[in-house]
Amino acid sequence: MRKIIKLLLYALYKLGIIKLIQAWRNYNLEYKLFLKMRNDNDFLVQRNYPVFVDKYTNSGITEGAYFHQDLLVARRIFENNPNLHVDIGSRVDGFVAHVASFRHITVLDIRPLENKIKNISFLQMDIMEPLKNELIESCDSISCLHALEHFGLGRYGDQINYNGYIVGLENIYKMLKFNGKLYLSVPIGLPQRIEFHAHRIFSIKFLLDQFQENYFVENFSLVDDYGKLHENISLCQKDIDENYRINGNGVNGVGIFEMRKIK
Repeated sequence: MRKIIKLLLYALYKLGIIKLIQAWRNYNLEYKLFLKMRNDNDFLVQRNYPVFVDKYTNSGITEGAYFHQDLLVARRIFENNPNLHVDIGSRVDGFVAHVASFRHITVLDIRPLENKIKNISFLQMDIMEPLKNELIESCDSISCLHALEHFGLGRYGDQINYNGYIVGLENIYKMLKFNGKLYLSVPIGLPQRIEFHAHRIFSIKFLLDQFQENYFVENFSLVDDYGKLHENISLCQKDIDENYRINGNGVNGVGIFEMRKIK
């Protein structure tokens, strides 16, 4: 009974009262029709798991920051085919899994990864700690997707450090070989701010100031507030404000930078 109540409440939240009533009516009609078609006793037919929502949804979620950034950066890594790709803090059940489907990837994260997975090597570490010598200039490709904004805010068990993102960027720079690629995504918007202890929101100008001495930005893509991807667009904050929907509905856009280390 509790399961049914939970399913009903979830359906009410997703569908609203009118659609839920229609869905309940259709469920009962379809159940009776199904029983009329029954011609054996091999299966026990129960009514303890009504699912009202799925027929009213799309076949899958094909929008939003994680969906677009994970596919986009995985595609770029496939095209560029680095010798050693290292990921720092991105979603294992999203981006990392995409890459591991076609090549080896090394993952660094402050949180543990309990299962061993083919094509994934895992090292538990805090990227804000001093690097071991063997990690310095150790790879030609690094990704850090929707992770840098959390460094130093304590959300994932990391140490509190107001400048955690700066320390993280410095260590990423040290790990990357000359001419190596960095794929970085962070929330962007104005005003630039910290929403403690969830994340930071960066302005485009501020980020470019951080990158200019060490990287050349080869591509910039944007997922707007409505979950739509815009590839290879201008990096001008004014152009972005005028032409793309950022901070329009209380959700932040996400900037995806593809950069090359220049010194």
